Amino acid sequence: MLTNRESRVIQIKDILGSALHAVHCLHNVDKFKLDPQQLRDIGSRPIEKLVQQLYQPASPQEVSQIETSLQGLQRSDNGWNMADALLASEDANVRFFGALTFTVKIKCDWNSLKEAEIGQLLHQLLNWLTLRIKFKEGPLVVKKLCTALVAYFLRSSASWERCLLHLICSLSEGEPVSYELMMSEHYDVASRVVTSLEAPQLLTAIWFATTLVEEVGRTSSESRLTHNYHDRLHNNLGDFVQLVRTVMTLPKPESNTRLVEESIKCLQIWVVYGHGVWNDRSGQMELAPLRTLIPYTAPPLWDQDLFEVAADCWTELLGTFGQFFPPESMEHLENFLTGPNAQDLLSLIVKGDYEPDAMAYSRLLLAYGEVKLPDLARQSHTATGITLIDSLMQLLAYEGYAGAEDDICTPAMEFWQAYTEFLIDEVDTTDDQVEPWMGSARQYLLRVLERCWSKIRMPSEEVYAQWTSEAKGDFKVFRTDVVDLLQSAYTLFGSCIFNNLANLALDALQRQMWLHLEATLFCLNALAESISDEDTADRTLSTLFGSELFAAMTNDAIDIPSKTQQTAVSLIISFASFFQRHTQFLLSMLNFLFVAIRTSAVAGVAAKAILSTADSCRQTLVPEIDAFLEQFNNLLISEDLESGSQERIFGAIAAVIQAVPSEEQKIWSLSKLLAFVERDVKTCEAFAGYQALVEAEEKGLCALRCLVSIGKYLQEPDDIPIDLEFKPVSQDELYLATIWTPSQHRMVDYMARVAGALGAANGDVVEVTCQVFRTGFRESFPGPFVFSPRFIENYVVSTSLRSPRLEHVLDTAGAMLSAHTRAGTTRIDLSATRFLDHVFQLIAEMEYNPANEPEVSSSCIDLASKYIPHYLHIFLLNPQYRNHGINFMLLTIRSMQCQEIMPRRSAGLFWTSLLGRYDVKADTQLALHKTLEQYGPQATKAIINNIGGDAVRSELENWANPLRQMVSTQIRSKQWIREALFSNTFPSSKVGDAEKKQFLEQVMQ
Repeated sequence: MLTNRESRVIQIKDILGSALHAVHCLHNVDKFKLDPQQLRDIGSRPIEKLVQQLYQPASPQEVSQIETSLQGLQRSDNGWNMADALLASEDANVRFFGALTFTVKIKCDWNSLKEAEIGQLLHQLLNWLTLRIKFKEGPLVVKKLCTALVAYFLRSSASWERCLLHLICSLSEGEPVSYELMMSEHYDVASRVVTSLEAPQLLTAIWFATTLVEEVGRTSSESRLTHNYHDRLHNNLGDFVQLVRTVMTLPKPESNTRLVEESIKCLQIWVVYGHGVWNDRSGQMELAPLRTLIPYTAPPLWDQDLFEVAADCWTELLGTFGQFFPPESMEHLENFLTGPNAQDLLSLIVKGDYEPDAMAYSRLLLAYGEVKLPDLARQSHTATGITLIDSLMQLLAYEGYAGAEDDICTPAMEFWQAYTEFLIDEVDTTDDQVEPWMGSARQYLLRVLERCWSKIRMPSEEVYAQWTSEAKGDFKVFRTDVVDLLQSAYTLFGSCIFNNLANLALDALQRQMWLHLEATLFCLNALAESISDEDTADRTLSTLFGSELFAAMTNDAIDIPSKTQQTAVSLIISFASFFQRHTQFLLSMLNFLFVAIRTSAVAGVAAKAILSTADSCRQTLVPEIDAFLEQFNNLLISEDLESGSQERIFGAIAAVIQAVPSEEQKIWSLSKLLAFVERDVKTCEAFAGYQALVEAEEKGLCALRCLVSIGKYLQEPDDIPIDLEFKPVSQDELYLATIWTPSQHRMVDYMARVAGALGAANGDVVEVTCQVFRTGFRESFPGPFVFSPRFIENYVVSTSLRSPRLEHVLDTAGAMLSAHTRAGTTRIDLSATRFLDHVFQLIAEMEYNPANEPEVSSSCIDLASKYIPHYLHIFLLNPQYRNHGINFMLLTIRSMQCQEIMPRRSAGLFWTSLLGRYDVKADTQLALHKTLEQYGPQATKAIINNIGGDAVRSELENWANPLRQMVSTQIRSKQWIREALFSNTFPSSKVGDAEKKQFLEQVMQ
């Protein structure tokens, strides 16, 4: 027994077979010749059934099969007759598909029509349109027939210039009118045709006019110019204006409401199209006739049934082409916006009732405000100006939350930002003279700022948790907009805004209104970068930070929202320089931060604030180092800090330790700090012992990253004085006799234990270990992270080609060499020798082929580049490196020739350095000369081949550099370049001998 699905598949196949047979029956029927009754008699029912199946519930596969079949029937030679047959159906969906088929055929198979058939097609389309209207056809089919007629208009070979008039005349007669006869008798649209049309016919004409301008607007600029669409559309402009004027002056019983709506929408589209044509000058669309229609769109603003569509029309046209409106029309709009209808809509907005008319009114008001902004500001003391600006302010009056409940306040903020910028420009251009209207205009802005302050208040945590991510995002955007407005307003009002906000904060603090306090601190934070009067701001901040603010925030008996704490912490970060100038507030502030960090939502920003404070105020906080360590110990005992926050606290304490003057005190404090790191190392080992590998990795990496943070902030600040009398110390003094050796052994032990617990294959451990070593490379004096070179040597040479993140290890070796080439540093020839041994071993393991290990090859070459020039003698003079050196030089040449980007780029940089000008001892210089003589020709060929086509265009500058150095420093460079250019390996056959010679001469100039 067949399943329902199998039965349906068989049914569809049967219907498809019948449909194909029916289309075949249409083969011998002349196009566009039969009337509807004859079409029905032919027997198109199977095709209708197939179309009807498209609108029945079905699986995606079945729908796809039906669509594919119907598209094939549409594109067949009999598709024209099929369209005719389907339009004769009694099913509206089938008729729609018939009209759609005509559109498809016109767009895709126009060239299959004979010359005589083109006129017949137009006659048939108009015939169907007039016929369907007689039978009171619905908009679905009528609009699709209009689309088919517009597709006909757009064909370049179709001469149908006065298409709108022809359509109207045919609608008036109830059947197609001869286009030639219409043109010869000079039909008058207004007096003889349009007035005779009934509402359905007028609506059809409006739909056609709408589709006409929409489809022309969708064509490409090239098509518009090629087919002269602008001028052809312009030929219909007068007819369109007469049509709309006739519709807009008809009596308006309920039956005509839709007609007027569609006419306003159509006019809106024509004006937008005309404005675009006017701007790009690609046509000569005359906007003056359209401008005469605008007054007719004003009365609908007072009509409840027509208001929304009229308001949307005005809104778009004001936003895109505000100068289009005649002065009397703007007066009508102003009368409406100050009248009772507008005030009723405004009252809905204030109540939070965002029904469609209210939303349309808000958009209209804002569009008007944007166009008339200068006049509104200058008339802010007049009755009309007061009403309009009050209305614009009322858009911010609803107490709902922006984004979540209030959709109007965000676009309203755009107006008030523009309003503020206008006032700023006026102040800048009028010098010391104050315009009489400026006082009232500024007062309105102050009132807007007050409303914004009330609207940025956070909801309760329970309410906020119920918001969607979109609502949260919109609310965040609104708060950002308020920041922008505040910063602009500060230019006008100066420190009085800052002082007022501080007073509001103190009031909210006293009344324990924590969300009010958060909003105020948020606003103060917004002005941090705008402060111009530092002394006044410091007095205000001293009052605020000297209040009970931090005491209240650290009071366990008070339930303060985490968002308020978070914003308070952000305020501390923004005004960090204040605490540097007023250190008396540091301890209370830090106590608050150590309390705030216990709240997970605040921990990250609190840790950041602790770090920035300790870093900038390290000298002041030295006496509190023991308290710092005690606070941190208590924190680690009671809280499981997130890794990033923990790293920042380690860095903060390290910054203070760096400022401790006594080396013995530094050692003692660092020892206690390292003990905290050891806790995480032991926890890592314990987790690994229990096979809790995820937790072990988290703790182990956290311990290593904390070491990185300690090393970074133990570095000397950049702003300390430079000792110009500094003399380099001996190797023993710098490393072996240092008092930091025990600390270094502890840290190396931690790194080894974490690596042992997590396994040698853990790439993250390797990478972070390298970061630990590198923290000391910028130091010039002994310190805990200025490791003995032997520690780093041993780590580097312990790796192999199978080691994870090997490129990080090799880069660390290169960074160490670079650090020991600066003035005042000691040479590390032994380390350089061991590193080079290791590089030679690695490239041997990869069989001297960069393609085998591209990243490692690149890092090996980069490391070798660091030997130039200070350690070049190790590379060139050691006799045991002779064969290794040959293999390495050949590796660099192969790298320049390979397809892998990284080694190719590294090899180019290596040769750029090697070919450069630098001072070395005579024996090294002689060895270098021999090396360049031996490998210069091959290197030159690789460089020229890259320039000649092997490299992509974006890489050419990388290859120009070594070529410049070659020409600049090598006597035989011209010979090498000539041989490379005329070699049979030159990559481009399009470059002739003449071009190569010209290139050579230009390069050698």
